[in-house]
Amino acid sequence: MVAQQLNLPDFGIKCRSVGEASQLFDPSRRSWVAHTAEEHVRQHFLNYLVHDRQCPLGLMRTEQELKLNTLSKRADIVVHDDHGQPLALVECKAPEVRIDQSVFDQATRYNIVFKVRWLLLTNGLKHYCFHVDHATEEVKSVPLIPSYTEMMAALKRT
Repeated sequence: MVAQQLNLPDFGIKCRSVGEASQLFDPSRRSWVAHTAEEHVRQHFLNYLVHDRQCPLGLMRTEQELKLNTLSKRADIVVHDDHGQPLALVECKAPEVRIDQSVFDQATRYNIVFKVRWLLLTNGLKHYCFHVDHATEEVKSVPLIPSYTEMMAALKRT
């Protein structure tokens, strides 16, 4: 698979070929996964969070399962705080998928379960960040993705 250039730093994602298939190494799951366009974005964004935003890899989960009513779903990336509680939810899409209201709605539905303060949406080309105030039910767009320290500091202020 020829991967599209993303608007994310390249931290040297581990790739391998198995027969005709291409795989990526997911350090969160500690396993090789199929190299799809969405997985390519997910792994690059995971590395961006670790290397540029200082999110501890040990506090992040990819493809974290959740139950939404009777449906089983998976959140692309969930960042946890230092007590193991969900802090940020990342919804990843393939580069050709537009980040629109339906993607935002999907993330907010998942947030019914996780109740995080930070929603991050990305297709690898465009990235959006929102701060969620559960007390007032207000969601504000944030121009820059905060570091882990900044996410934790905002949590402690509320």
